[in-house]
Amino acid sequence: MPDANNEAFHRVAGALAALTGGESAALLVAVSGGPDSMAMLDMVRQGWAGAVSAATVDHGLRPESADEAAMVARYCAAVGVPHATLHPDAPITGSVQAAARAVRYRLLAIEATRVRADFILTAHHADDQLETLLMRLARGSGVDGLAGVRARNGQVIRPMLGFAKAELARYCNQHAIAFVTDPSNANTDFDRVQMRNALQHFDRIDPLQAVRSAAALADAVEALDWITEREADWVVHSESGSITLMCSDYPPALLRRLVLRCLCQIQPGIAPRGDALDRLIATLQAGGQGMIGEVLCRGGGSWHFAPAPARRNGSTGGCGTE
Repeated sequence: MPDANNEAFHRVAGALAALTGGESAALLVAVSGGPDSMAMLDMVRQGWAGAVSAATVDHGLRPESADEAAMVARYCAAVGVPHATLHPDAPITGSVQAAARAVRYRLLAIEATRVRADFILTAHHADDQLETLLMRLARGSGVDGLAGVRARNGQVIRPMLGFAKAELARYCNQHAIAFVTDPSNANTDFDRVQMRNALQHFDRIDPLQAVRSAAALADAVEALDWITEREADWVVHSESGSITLMCSDYPPALLRRLVLRCLCQIQPGIAPRGDALDRLIATLQAGGQGMIGEVLCRGGGSWHFAPAPARRNGSTGGCGTE
């Protein structure tokens, strides 16, 4: 076990206990080989009482990636942590970052099931949170988007949000932990890299304070969701395949959630953009009729949502999900 005076171990252990609800959950640590994930792995494997295993996803997008995964495997073998290198079953196509992220989480979820891990750990830190907040602010995101990277999202937990990136690099250097540098982190074709470079010229924003702000917004999101569920029990009625919202006299943030809940009951998984949802609500408030995705919506004293009628060719019509 680590020295009792080592603050870093205590911080990580405390974050993990809060996120997992205990002190003995089995953990799968996602390790890319960068300083952030290597520092996380070293802290967790020394300071956590439950089972710890690790996995590296090699997307095969760079010639160096196989060597980087092998470096992580050697470290894990040296410290006695079970490790697996995971590979996509098909080449990454389309939007590379988004597609790679989706594949990464899918492979990690499969590996977590295989090793019977309760949670998957990723090494998102305070600087990541600050960059995320500013990028979403620039895009005009609402409260949900500005809540940033969540400390827990289902099975995925992020115990390093309370650490600045510089702390994690310093930890690796102090403990002689090898790490690699991904060249894509310097590729200015990516929005995140552009934001990171811009922040280098404006150092008055403390990433740890950004984490506090994001956590406060996440609390607000949780409160809105809590209120929405309770209000829906009273004002959302289902009958014969259609949904009725009996009352629309709500503050905008709550009304959006209630309308989205109605839409999702008709078309599960629908995710309209904020401006599309606002346009629909304005139409319904004026007593009009509109369609979004495959849902026909009608305003008035109460608002009605139903599957869009099939066209003559058998398909449904509408503006599509935005």
